[in-house]
Amino acid sequence: MQILGGDRIERARTEWAAERPDLDTSPMEIIGRILRASHLADTEIRRELRHAGLDRSAFDVLATLRRAGPPYQLTPTRLYEELVLTSGTVTHRVDALEQAGLVHRVGGQPDRRSTLVGLTAQGIAVIDAAMGTHMQCEQAMIASMSACDRQSLAALLKKLLVSMEAENREGERE
Repeated sequence: MQILGGDRIERARTEWAAERPDLDTSPMEIIGRILRASHLADTEIRRELRHAGLDRSAFDVLATLRRAGPPYQLTPTRLYEELVLTSGTVTHRVDALEQAGLVHRVGGQPDRRSTLVGLTAQGIAVIDAAMGTHMQCEQAMIASMSACDRQSLAALLKKLLVSMEAENREGERE
């Protein structure tokens, strides 16, 4: 069944209504659309980053270091906390970025987890160019929305995320 002007979520809800009329699929209107938009946005962002010579994981590490401010250095522990990754994953990513000349380790620390990871001049140039492209990409994705709609959606998504993050923190404590 084709619904003119509908999106995939609307079509899925219509199909579920035919198969399981007892099932309330209204949460899909929000969560399903967030997940679908995330998937489509991620695909486009990855494409743009490839043009900049980066993958998403390298971009995330470089961006986290850059937004930390001068001297653009963080400990691996801070990186994995910020990126919500394991320490092993961060080590692997930092090793690859170090090989590419985009980051360096600031030595002199007795514990490798305390060794600072910093951006090189080349790393700063790469992330600054990539971040500009990334923001242009995101801007293009929301261009069909009015400024008022953008503000409303941003406020509603913030409200949802604050609630979900609070619930997640509660779940972590249990």
